[in-house]
Amino acid sequence: MAQGSTLFVGMDVHKETIAVAYAAEDREAEVVAFGTIGTRQCDIDKLIRKLQAKGKRLPVVYEAGPCGYWLYRYLTKKNLKCWVVAPSQIAKKAGDRVKTDRRDAMQLARLLRSGDLTPIYVPAVEDEAIRDLVRAREDALKDVKAAKARLKAFLLRQDIRYEGRATWGPAHLRWLAEVVCPTPAQQVVFQEYVRAVSEHTERLQRLEAELHTQVQPWQWVPVLEAMQALRAVQFTVAVTLIAELGDLSRFDNPRQLMSYLGLIPSEHTSGERRRQGAITKTGNSQLPAVRSSREPGLTAIRPRSAAICSSAWRRCPR
Repeated sequence: MAQGSTLFVGMDVHKETIAVAYAAEDREAEVVAFGTIGTRQCDIDKLIRKLQAKGKRLPVVYEAGPCGYWLYRYLTKKNLKCWVVAPSQIAKKAGDRVKTDRRDAMQLARLLRSGDLTPIYVPAVEDEAIRDLVRAREDALKDVKAAKARLKAFLLRQDIRYEGRATWGPAHLRWLAEVVCPTPAQQVVFQEYVRAVSEHTERLQRLEAELHTQVQPWQWVPVLEAMQALRAVQFTVAVTLIAELGDLSRFDNPRQLMSYLGLIPSEHTSGERRRQGAITKTGNSQLPAVRSSREPGLTAIRPRSAAICSSAWRRCPR
């Protein structure tokens, strides 16, 4: 194999190990399983040295997963071209029921050589940090809702009913402070449920406050403020959308953006018959919650440009 050739490298990345395979430029050449290495930087450096002895150019690909983008960033700093691909976009043979790390790495190398892979967008470190904060807030909100549901279910089982109107307001909280359960054991359970609601609510408030603070030096603040000029788009919805989408300039046209959001219709066309169905709802799993978000009580940060805001409100249908 010529030293100036290209080796297409596939990696199946796990917490402690990485299965590696490579394929030469020649389409007729067999894909070679290199073996399994560790995940330390010294292991990666040793692998690069060995592969560079076989080929000068080393494009690398691995699947997105729970290990994040550290490997992508490390290889990029080494001046290697690295792709991260979505597992759902990798073609699989029907009826193939044998799956191993070695096979997965070889399949990735083969598909990278044939040009049948599409890389996903890898956010910058600063963008990923805001996204992590946004997702932590979303987790806290889910915990608050779950804790409230458990408390309500417990009170319903005891036939303890609140006669007021709005729940979780000052009047409801005062009523909760006066609730007495039939037995001491149940009183302990009730108090723990109430404490869980309070703790999760406080965590949610801390994360929301940090989110407002941390976005101030963010490069996408102008986009964040402009997006809030749209009717019903408040701060939390806007920052979640931007944090998940990243750099909007990566979309060449609005149709690509709508496709990424899963807002284009599904289609099944055969011959002269064309059939379109409901929207695909594919893409980022965090964004459907943004489309349906109606969270009261969240304070929006008003755009600096009153002209933009006024124009947007005039053009949006009521």
